[in-house]
Amino acid sequence: MIDYPRRDRDGWGRWVPSWKLVSGLCVGFFGSLLVAAGIAYAMVGVPVVAETAKAQNNVYYWSDGSQMVATGGERNRQIINLSQIPKAMQNAVISQENKTFYEDSGIDPKGIARAVFNMARGGDTQGGSTITQQYVKNAMLDDQSQTISRKVKEILVSIKVGAEEPKDEILEGYLNSAYYGRGAYGIQAAARAYFNKDAVDLNPGQCAFLAAVLKGATYYDPAGATSIDTAATPEANKKRARNQMQDTLDKMVEYGHLSQAERAKYPDLPKVQNPRSNTQLGGQIGYMVDLAKSSLIKNDIVTQDQLEQGGYSIYTTFDKKKVEELESAVTKVYKANIKPEERPKTDTHVQFGGASVDPATGAIKAIYGGADATKHFTNNADVTGAQVGSTFKPYVLAAAMKWGVRDPDLGEVQAQDERTVVSPKSLYSGKNNLKIKNYDGTVWQNEKGEEWLQENDGKASLGDPPDYKIDLREAMRESVNSAFVQLGMDVGLDKVKEAAVDSGLLDSSLTGTTYPSFSIGISDPSAIRMAGSYATFAASGKQREPFSVTKVASKDGTIYTHKATTKQAFTAKVADNVTDVLKTVVDEGTGSAAQLPGRDVAGKTGTTDGNKSAWFVGYTPQLSTAVSMFRYPDDESIKNRTFLEMYGTGDQDKIHGASFPAEIWHDYMENALKGQPAKKFPTPEPIGEVINDTPPPSPTPSPSQTQETTPSPSPTPSQTPTSPSPTPTDTCGVFEWNCGEGENGGNETSGNDVGGANGGQSPSPSASESGEDSGGGNGNGNGQGGTIWGASG
Repeated sequence: MIDYPRRDRDGWGRWVPSWKLVSGLCVGFFGSLLVAAGIAYAMVGVPVVAETAKAQNNVYYWSDGSQMVATGGERNRQIINLSQIPKAMQNAVISQENKTFYEDSGIDPKGIARAVFNMARGGDTQGGSTITQQYVKNAMLDDQSQTISRKVKEILVSIKVGAEEPKDEILEGYLNSAYYGRGAYGIQAAARAYFNKDAVDLNPGQCAFLAAVLKGATYYDPAGATSIDTAATPEANKKRARNQMQDTLDKMVEYGHLSQAERAKYPDLPKVQNPRSNTQLGGQIGYMVDLAKSSLIKNDIVTQDQLEQGGYSIYTTFDKKKVEELESAVTKVYKANIKPEERPKTDTHVQFGGASVDPATGAIKAIYGGADATKHFTNNADVTGAQVGSTFKPYVLAAAMKWGVRDPDLGEVQAQDERTVVSPKSLYSGKNNLKIKNYDGTVWQNEKGEEWLQENDGKASLGDPPDYKIDLREAMRESVNSAFVQLGMDVGLDKVKEAAVDSGLLDSSLTGTTYPSFSIGISDPSAIRMAGSYATFAASGKQREPFSVTKVASKDGTIYTHKATTKQAFTAKVADNVTDVLKTVVDEGTGSAAQLPGRDVAGKTGTTDGNKSAWFVGYTPQLSTAVSMFRYPDDESIKNRTFLEMYGTGDQDKIHGASFPAEIWHDYMENALKGQPAKKFPTPEPIGEVINDTPPPSPTPSPSQTQETTPSPSPTPSQTPTSPSPTPTDTCGVFEWNCGEGENGGNETSGNDVGGANGGQSPSPSASESGEDSGGGNGNGNGQGGTIWGASG
């Protein structure tokens, strides 16, 4: 019956199969498939609905093993009849997901072919799902994996369900079992979660919105989900949801389910309510749960779907006492000083953020995310967009002591290798309106040929005249901007960036990395990352990633245990010298409010241009803590929200890192460290060479110094009149990227105060509103109408 190799052929011809053999094999193969499919179809049964959907919580534990909260995995679902589900909701889902629902057999062959093709290319098996398939997957199958066997089972069950179950029951089951986000399973729970109404009362616009959310709540919930994906911002989610909602409404009109007149009533997203209704998540609990959840999801420990199914025990790093102490310290300062009723122009929208990290492990011991996680949804311990100011200067010093400054007599390539490691005793100019130069002595200019003149706080020149040389320890103690901007140029801004990243900051949080002001904090790392990076100095250069979960267990036992990894970011010599310099800041300088009697404390204040954020970041050998303060409206109805100035806030002329942030830091750390022994920082080994200690030249006025006294006209009225110099305006500077883009910052915090009146071409002095260590100090971010890259300090 099988003539192969073929007897009536010679040579290679014997191995060429006949057409009869080929066709016979094909018929046999496909016949076998049909028989197998028929047997599988006959054997498969219709599973019991919701038999696998057993409601469970996820239990979160404090670092001492006591229970924090049980939440986040319960199935919030109320089954309702199809008659209680608006026809508009039924039609919205059918129009968007499966327009042939009432005619098809329960599967979409073309969609399945696409899924198989994607899988063959190395993708997953998602796609091609009808409403019947989604219903089967949601309500009937234990296995949610994206595998061939699971997909085949889904198809077979869907065919049987499509053949045996009435379409209305399938649609009812799907709408009652689908996940809409916010812990809501089913249309009734979703209607309550988003609109606080029963499903039967939903209008067509709300129905179209909920149909859009079914695409994935992470990316379509208007509240956003940046803790899971930074792309899921409220603004981006609103745009996606609106576009999807409008597309659904258009399809409903196209398929005859909605009149054009009714469709025209819903041009915008419907108003949705507070995404957190669970009072268990009030205070700081919600922020900690979100942080732990996002950590698990981002690190592929468990998926969001698995967390929603519940049943996990999640052991966190959070110390209950420290969390309470940090919240108490913030609340104390807020209640004593911030009076929005008395001073609505200056004391509204005031926010604080904070985080505390153990230098020995990287464990996040405490966070302060905001006043209440059920009312303020952005976690202020995480990314806020608030610039860090002069708290960035230690990375410049670390870079100078790790790699050294470049030889000005060498070319750019050779100078990268020929470097001089810098001692804290090295001298730099503390002159106000210092003209910033490249490492080779040439004047730095931007692409328009404009120079950079760096202003100090209060326009003060520090150091000995005429060249105002000051050693780096004193420059750090007094937060002298000009010295660190020039030091950053001599080391190389690439090395400054590398030091910041090595210490634990995320590359994505660093902005303006090619501009002189990068060295004085125009970037916007989170409080968690700032505390973690300073912990690297506290740990003598050992960098440990901040983490919030120590262990995860399920019914099958422990599925994850945190394994610490340590990277030697800096030698102990470098890190301990940075600590020793930062200790001087607290002992004798701008950070004196953070002193803890009997304990060694190192830290740095930070205040940004325009007084739009203020920081104190400091540490003892046992604990590193960052505290931020800024003004940013919570109200999402305010269009083009920006960071607001803090002049007059708390009845202060301006907010410095040395004021409320340092006070909060002090009160928290004093209580958080009670009962722990006072430890000393390591004595640093001598490091580097003293550079720039040559005698100063005789004070002969230069042409540029003469020009500095020449007044230049200002194109707009000045905010702080000083004669005869130009002043900053309330417009964005020409190099201020992402100006006015809102919450994500960009250079938002330098914002309106950026941009010299003359764009940097006139070196005449400019008026300043900057403060104690405001990194550029004036509205220009450079102190004298030089290039205008925001501010810091």
